[in-house]
Amino acid sequence: MTADREARHATVRSLFDSTVVGAEPPILDHEAIVLYFPAPRTVTGEDVLELHIHGGTATVKAVLAAVPRGVTKHLVRYAEPGEFTKRAFINGRLDLAQIESLSEVLAAETEQQRRAAVRGNSGFLGRTYDGWRQQLLLARGEIEALIDFSEDQHFDESQAELLQNVASIISDMLQRIHLHEQGSQKNELLRNGIRIALLGPPNVGKSSLMNLIVGREASIVSGEAGTTRDIVEATLDIRGYLCSFADTAGFRSESSGIDEPLGPVEKEGIRRARQKAVESDVVIVLASVESGLGGPQIRYDEETLTIASDSKSCLIVINKLDAVDRDTFDGLLKAFRQELARRHPKFADVDVMSISCKQALQTHSATCRDDPGGIQRLVSSVAETFTRLTEMPADLQDLLGVTARQRQLLTQCREHLEDFMAEAQATAEVHDADPLLAAEHLRYAADCLARITGKGEAGDVEDVLGVVFEK
Repeated sequence: MTADREARHATVRSLFDSTVVGAEPPILDHEAIVLYFPAPRTVTGEDVLELHIHGGTATVKAVLAAVPRGVTKHLVRYAEPGEFTKRAFINGRLDLAQIESLSEVLAAETEQQRRAAVRGNSGFLGRTYDGWRQQLLLARGEIEALIDFSEDQHFDESQAELLQNVASIISDMLQRIHLHEQGSQKNELLRNGIRIALLGPPNVGKSSLMNLIVGREASIVSGEAGTTRDIVEATLDIRGYLCSFADTAGFRSESSGIDEPLGPVEKEGIRRARQKAVESDVVIVLASVESGLGGPQIRYDEETLTIASDSKSCLIVINKLDAVDRDTFDGLLKAFRQELARRHPKFADVDVMSISCKQALQTHSATCRDDPGGIQRLVSSVAETFTRLTEMPADLQDLLGVTARQRQLLTQCREHLEDFMAEAQATAEVHDADPLLAAEHLRYAADCLARITGKGEAGDVEDVLGVVFEK
């Protein structure tokens, strides 16, 4: 046992003896348990002393007051915010990628956010980035060794051949970085929330549908056309996914059949709805069964379908299923699907869903097992859409833990590696590349990876020198 370790043990013993035995009355006798965890196999990598005490306010105050009295020769203070995590990083127990993951776990509001954050806590990402960094250091060291010592020693490869061999490694790394960037994009969807826009003509039930899904009266529901002029948004948790619903103004043209002309406020509402749809991750186009001169028909807005066809993901829903009998509705639905396939090829295989907000509202529940109005079936379909937007292959699930900061540094790393590839390509084609510049691109790329894991620039030169002299 070292002198420092003996001193720490003596400190623990003095703390225990003075607080448990020497205090009058004994503070920790039956009110707390003292546990000592010696370094290095602790959370922080240092010696850790834990006091397990009852939750009563008076007991906590008494214990905190007794601790300084028991440690006469050592400073006792409250930990600074994040200090235990910082000590764990300094002592090599956690890398920066794991610390970022821990922060996101603590901030997670939904189950899917928590799962994505936990992915980054395994240490896989940190080990991957450090492995890439080591590859870049090795490649850079070989290039610089060839440059510096080619006149003194015999090398089997020319500069051009060496650059091309390194380029094959970098090419594979670029593909893997691209996958990590994709993982970050999906993580961003989970973390910031999936944006959903409800589009459709006036009075098809957009506000009613949103209120049923949200579970409260977020939007005004009225038979008057154009009651929703501005965007009404609500944030909620759907099957573990954070999402933001936006109820928008009804789309209609001057010749839509509504006698009242479009006013400036309604035009502005439609413009904002159009912009919101462009910014959204999922577009839900709502149509409805209405009575017309020629009998029942499905009313929809052509522009909303055009917007949906250009969106990342879309759903088409027909409301007011209760307005006609089942056979009539089946005929209308068949004709509507044919019209969709003719006008928008993207919708040829789309599953058009049917609901009845009226039936769901009449039962005063949209969550019972018989699912009145088909609202819960629609919610399940929306959740499946979320899964498709955020899922990764089974062997790449850990990439969902890539954070925005890591993605930014990976993008910079990729740009430097692409610059290296350009130099290597120039060498192969015109023999006019600068190997010193190529080595610098690798250095910048490795530096980006070092910043992700917290393995700073100070050791970079030593690592490269070691590779140079080994080669």
